[in-house]
This record gives sequence, structure tokens and C-alpha cells, in this order.
Amino acid sequence: QMYSNVVLNLDGDILEHILEKMKESRGVHNDTDLTADDLKELVALFKTKVKEELGHDFPMDPKEQLWGAIGAVFSSWMNARAITYRRLNNIPAEWGTAVNVQSMVFGNMGDDCATGVAFTRDPSTGEDYFYGEYLVNAQGEDVVAGIRTPQPINKDKHKPGDLPAMEDVLPDCYQQLVKIRDILEKHYKDMQDIEFTIEKHKLYMLQTRNGKRTAKAAVKIAVDMVAEGLISEKEAVMRVAPEQLDQLLHPSLDPTAAKTVVAKGLPASPGAASGQVVFSADDAEEAAKIGLKVILVRVETSPEDIHGMHAAQGILTARGGMTSHAAVVARGMGKCCVAGCGDIKVDYASQQFTAKNGLVFKKGDVITLDGSTGEVMQGEVPTVQPELTGEFGQLMEWVDGIRRLKVRTNADTPHDSQVARDFGAEGIGLCRTEHMFFEGDRIMAVREMILAADLDGRKRALDKILPMQKGDFLGLFKVMKGLPVTIRLLDPPLHEFLPHTDEEIDALAKEMGVAAQILKAKVESLHEFNPMLGHRGCRLAVTYPEIYDMQVRAIMEAACELIKNEGYEIVPEIMIPLVGEVKELAILRANAMRIADQVITDYGVKVDYLIGTMIELPRAALTADAIAAEAEFFSFGTNDLTQTTYGLSRDDAGKFLPFYVEQEIYPSDPFVALDQVGVGQLVRMGCELGRKTRPNIKLGICGEHGGEASSVKFCHRIGLDYVSCSPFRVPIARLAAAQAVLEEK
Repeated sequence: QMYSNVVLNLDGDILEHILEKMKESRGVHNDTDLTADDLKELVALFKTKVKEELGHDFPMDPKEQLWGAIGAVFSSWMNARAITYRRLNNIPAEWGTAVNVQSMVFGNMGDDCATGVAFTRDPSTGEDYFYGEYLVNAQGEDVVAGIRTPQPINKDKHKPGDLPAMEDVLPDCYQQLVKIRDILEKHYKDMQDIEFTIEKHKLYMLQTRNGKRTAKAAVKIAVDMVAEGLISEKEAVMRVAPEQLDQLLHPSLDPTAAKTVVAKGLPASPGAASGQVVFSADDAEEAAKIGLKVILVRVETSPEDIHGMHAAQGILTARGGMTSHAAVVARGMGKCCVAGCGDIKVDYASQQFTAKNGLVFKKGDVITLDGSTGEVMQGEVPTVQPELTGEFGQLMEWVDGIRRLKVRTNADTPHDSQVARDFGAEGIGLCRTEHMFFEGDRIMAVREMILAADLDGRKRALDKILPMQKGDFLGLFKVMKGLPVTIRLLDPPLHEFLPHTDEEIDALAKEMGVAAQILKAKVESLHEFNPMLGHRGCRLAVTYPEIYDMQVRAIMEAACELIKNEGYEIVPEIMIPLVGEVKELAILRANAMRIADQVITDYGVKVDYLIGTMIELPRAALTADAIAAEAEFFSFGTNDLTQTTYGLSRDDAGKFLPFYVEQEIYPSDPFVALDQVGVGQLVRMGCELGRKTRPNIKLGICGEHGGEASSVKFCHRIGLDYVSCSPFRVPIARLAAAQAVLEEK
């Protein structure tokens, strides 16, 4: 039956149907209850069906059968399951596979035979407990396929009603297995996944390999094995995969729960969440106020949706990639997010979305998101809450004693900053000030500044924003007491702060007391065909220097107040974005220094501050030696540097990037793992050229790559001073940085 399926590619259900029919006609439940005559009749039926379906006889020559099986193993390397597994585990297709040919032992020759699978420790919890299952009179496939209910190998966790344990049924073989368990763990110095067969009361070991385990188990096993003297602290640090730590930091779906997947998108921010569907940020916020749990569903999110994203349990978008607005903000908040879900069609007018199978979800319907797999599920699926144990703290203590690379966080609020500090962040590597512009009343002042007809009007509006920005920076500096804080001055184009539909424009015009036509004309005048490459970042400040003047003043007044009144030690790092030409930076640096020095003089305190830039354009990396003459630090913005190097839009690439990865055109999504050959070459070049001009220049990375293990290790190898990532990825970066040191030795 199995040979027909695996080697001859016959649909497995065809012969299974004949088997089930035979058991039904004989009035038996298990395959093993069929008599020898029944099995002879069944084999004849199988052979007839094979010929009927495939047009040729089942092969009876043993050599032909063997070569068929060998060919099937080689062919399995390119089946859909293997391709998916390789993609998930970053295994190159060119490695190929191998075939072992060996004699068979049989666990199905009677009640003195058995087969089983065991783990030398519990793979879910890491507990030092011999964990496994077996079946009497069976072959290995019967245990793993769930055709019969397996029995526990021992009585350690026996409950009333459980089937007899191997410890009682085959005690001699069980005691042998226990001894082999200890030998294997001492030899391999790791938790083993073992398979065994008992033939005529004799135990045979079929295979052993390092066992797959949950993040919780990986941490506990590593720390326990150090205590047991099996491995060193350094080996323990290498035992835990950095990306596994996501499981420890976010809720995850209960692996035993049933689920109905209705759509799949990109796994943009890990964790799992259930809630009622809402389609606007305002609805999400209102629902949260009365204690409802909601999932915010949008075609794509914008900075204006931040309040709703914060209120929601999770975010689902139809468009956008792994570094889209939704993905970046959700990771910063520690929210579950599925982005770029092309399987759904969102209809705001009808307040509903349609999944690819035609299923319609209306406002108020409950869905569940798995941000670790990108799955969208119907209804509520139970979740399991994460636990941070003492073993986790011990492991991270060893990690910090090994790594050289500092780890900062990308955070815009005191809350996110505190979360990051609790996870071990050593400062802020990126504070995006534009996120602050959307909060509360300040968005009206920002819009007033944009609509102002002249410089005086803009300055009046900016004077209203100044105390609010200063309050923001006071909050960040207090949480990050004594640690570096890099603040990026305003980056997005101004049109992002204005409404776009006629309805929204009319409502805002009424609120601001201006004619709708004037507002509409301003919106149209700011429209750009490609805003990502348009009037933003430093280009905006060259045109309207008063915007950056206000922000620098707010930063420096906040720093001076805390130094003067509370004795803080603060070195603000002011970052000017999107520089591509050194003259841009020279002009804006001079302006910033003028304002900063004026504030320092007014407060009568001594404050050291740094002015640097974000390297996010290829030209900036290529001319980094010239730019370093004006910059005291470089922060590589690898999200935008990837976009501009590849010529990809991170918000649109989700439509085709998965195909590029599946077809192995790209080894991985370049917005998830840094392209070390192309983009990485620019980062390396920027570092080398920058240090040539300014040997003590501070170098860091602040794209989301700062929390991805292979990218962090690359940053270590090229000599960066720090990486910066969203708060919940800080432990991942810390662990990857330590492993980078150990991999060099």
C-alpha cells in the first residue's frame, strides 16, 4: 500500500478506501484484527486496483522494487513538501539528498514485537523526562500516522485510563532503551529524537538525531545541560536559534486547537490574536474603549491609523510587504500582523472582506491571525501565553558576556522604550518623529503649518508643536536615562499629514475654518507620482528649514532641562535623513548646530551632542567619505537602501517577491534578511569610506534587518558598533550578536 503511494505515485486514498471497506465488512476496527486470509484477499484487491489505475502490474521482482524505492527517495528532494521545508529552513536545493539501503526489522510479527518514537527530554517543555510513544505489533508508520492510538513508553505521567506503558508490557526492552537514552545524550550532548523497533523481544535502534523542540524547551535544555556539565556556556548560547525566541516573547496558537484557514499573507509581525473585524482605526479605538477585542483590517495602513493599530489585538492588510508601514509599526508595538494578504478583497463601503474561497467576513465577525505563519483563520482559535523563565534570564546573561555588538531599539514612545529596555536594549537607534505628529491635537497644528501661506504662518504653527515635541523627547530621555538616543528628524512628505478623499477634505476644512477648495488645492499641489523618491527627508528641510529648526530646539531643550534640573547624562544624536549629497548635510548640520548651541547657551549647561545622517541611498554609500566630513555617525537605513538598490517598492513587492523566493531567484525576501552581496556591499563600502575620513565615526543599522539573525551577524563581521530593531526583537539581536562572536572562533 505504501509502496504504491510513495514509489508508484498512486493516490493514497484509493487503496485506503479498499482497506476500510474490508475492515467494515469483517466488523473489525484495527488493521491488525484482519486474519491472514483477509490480508491475502486484500493484497489481491490492491494489485488489481494498481493495474486498473496505473495500466501496469505491481512490480514483483525485488530488485525492481529496490531500484524503484531508491528513485523515489531521490525524487522526493523536489516534491512540494521538501521544497517548502527547504524554504522554511534556508536549505539550498543544490545540496541534494542521499539513500541508505539496509535490511529491515519488523515490529509487526506478533505481540512480542513493537515500534516507537521517543525524545530523551520533553520537546515541548525541556523537562528532563523520557518522553515517547510505542505500539505493539506495528510498523513505524503506524505510530506517526495516527492510524492507531499510540501508548506511552513509561508510567512517569500515566493517567487513569491510559493504555499500558512499554515499561509494563516489555519491561526488559524498556530498561535497555533507558540505558541507551543515557548513552546517546552523553555522546551527542544534546536532546535526541530516537526511533526503535522490537522484533521477537530484541531491541533495535533505527536512528537518532538532534530533536526538534520549542523555544521554551531549547532554552531550558541548554541551561540544564550546562548545570549537568554536559556542555559549556558558549555551547549553550549556540544551541538556541535566535528566531526561535519570537515564540517566547509573543502569544502563539495552541498547537492542539482545530483551525480553519481562509487566507494567507506575509508573516509580518509574530504572535497570535483573535478579535472582531473592524475596518477603521477610529472603530478599533472606540471598540477597545468598551473592552472589545478587535482585529483592524485595512487595504494598507498609514501613519494616521496608529491609534487604531495600538487599540487592536492584531492587524491584517491586503497590501504591503514585510517592511510596510503596518509591519514596521506592528513589530514596534509587539502586535501580531499579517500583511500583503492578496487572498482577501477589502470593501470599506460594505464593511466586509471576502476571502479567496468566497467566504465573506463582515464587521463584527471574529477572525484569528497568526503573525508567525501569515495565516488568517475563521472564528476564535485558542492561544498560549508566552512565559519568560529564569533559564531565559540566565541564557541572556551568558549572551551579554560574549557579544561585542551593542543592541538598541527602534522606538517612538516612552512605553515602547521601556519595553525595549526590559528586553535589554542599550539605547534608541531610531526614533521616528513623524509618528508623534499624528497624536492628539498636534495633527491640527501640523496641518496648519502645511497650509500656511508664508514663513510667519508656518512658524506660528510650529510654535504650537514645539512644546509637544519637547514633551515627547523628555519622555524618551527619562526612560533611556544615560543611554544614547538617536532621533531622526521629519522624514515623510507633507501630503501624508493631509486627508485625500473629498469627504475627508470637506470635514477638515470645516474643522479648520478654511475653504474646502483651498485645502483641496494644497493637497493637489503636494501630490507626487513617486513620493518615496520625492520631496521628503532632508529635501523638505532644505526648502523649509524652520521645520528642522523646531525639532532640534525641542530635542536640545528637553536634554538641557534634564541635565540642569535632574542631573541626567544625555548625549542626543540628531539624525538627518535621506542625504544623497554632502552639501545637503553641510547646510542642515550648520543650521542644527546654530540652534543647538543657542539653546545650550540659554540654559547655561554643558551638553555634548552628535549630528549624523541616515545612509539609505546608494549614492550616500558611494560618497560616504565626503559625507563623513559632516557626519559624526552613520545609521544605515537598510529598509530604504534595499528599496533603492533593488528598485523595489516594499509596499508593492509582496505581490511577486514570494514567487522570486519560491523559484530561488532570491535566496530570501531582501526586506526580511539583508542582501549581503548587493545591499551589504554598499553598507560595507559606506563603513570603510566613512572610517577613512573620520576614524572614530559611530556606525549602526536601524532598518528592520537589525533584528534578523543572519543580518545581525553580517553587521558584526563588518565592524558596526550597534544594530537597532523593534523592542520585541531585541533579545533575538542580542543572541545573534553573541553567536557571531562564537562563529568566528
